[in-house]
Amino acid sequence: MATLCRPSIAVPEYVLTMEHTLELARTMHADHPQLGLALRLIENTGVLTRHIVQPIEETLRHPGFEPRNLVYEAEAKRRVPPVVYGALDNAGLGVDDIDLIVYVSCTGFMMPSMTAWLINTLGFRNDTRQLPIAQLGCAAGGAAINRAHDFCLAYPQANVLIVACEFCSLCYQPLDLGVGSLLSNGLFGDAVAAAVVRGTGGTGVRLERNGSHLVPDTEDWISYAVKATGFHFLLDKRVPTTMKMLAPALRTLATEHDWEIADLDFHIVHAGGPRILDDLCHFLDIEPEMFRFSRATLTERGNIASCVVFDALDRIFADGGVEESARGVIAGFGPGITAEIALGRWTAPALGTVGGQGRLAEQRAGVG
Repeated sequence: MATLCRPSIAVPEYVLTMEHTLELARTMHADHPQLGLALRLIENTGVLTRHIVQPIEETLRHPGFEPRNLVYEAEAKRRVPPVVYGALDNAGLGVDDIDLIVYVSCTGFMMPSMTAWLINTLGFRNDTRQLPIAQLGCAAGGAAINRAHDFCLAYPQANVLIVACEFCSLCYQPLDLGVGSLLSNGLFGDAVAAAVVRGTGGTGVRLERNGSHLVPDTEDWISYAVKATGFHFLLDKRVPTTMKMLAPALRTLATEHDWEIADLDFHIVHAGGPRILDDLCHFLDIEPEMFRFSRATLTERGNIASCVVFDALDRIFADGGVEESARGVIAGFGPGITAEIALGRWTAPALGTVGGQGRLAEQRAGVG
């Protein structure tokens, strides 16, 4: 069965604290009639630090959509390759072993996709399939895992590289003054993540089942307005209630797999905000401790969109992993309102079954 191996994660070097965020809001929006509410909402996120791809002074300037997108492309090309190599190292594979690259991002645009640039620049095979996903927002991390799983079910010997690149700070819009926009200015962070799904072998989550769920008639709850100035994030006040509608989808998928969602050993979910985790505890009868990895991602890095599930999964590895055959769920939530859900068991192969590092070292040596 396909195994989701340890992710590789990187965050930019520029750090923004909650204290700095609150001070910026007070300074820049002193006359805003709902400033007090916005400040309370930002404080309630629990996001203590975020990482952004440019210094805050540059972030607060808005030179226009074209210059912003040029920054996105340049920074993606600079920051993605080391993360890709880290993921390949973690999986014990080289670029020649990859059959499909799934690239997810909702914070910039490139055509041809970043997948084409990666194939040309890092030496992936010319017959490597490409699957760019641009419009699933925060749910895209879960969707990428599920599409990789599907591919490995169709081609059991295949290996899939997933890359998530989110520079949410490049979507800052200084003229968007709704409370939802002010909240998002204090919630989102930047990150790059990559992970390999191996058709055979590998250590990590052996994927067993996946599913999707769309809540009807919620398309305008989380969305982008695409304007001359770029992507404008729109957040409906009803969004905090979404887990009441999505939690049953997690329970249903587990039940169809003859599992009880409350009895699972690990939970990796998209931590878009603290209420998502609090409500999942309530609606699924799960102890808060089960979401400690997702909550740590939110606290230390903010909502890093499609990268959240990979960052939280990496924290399980850093914590020493879980017991062999431990059962768990991975879930991404995003616009639509959509849930992308995967079920799997923890697995580690016998010694001597993972290889590829030598090829990778040779391939990397040829890249500047």
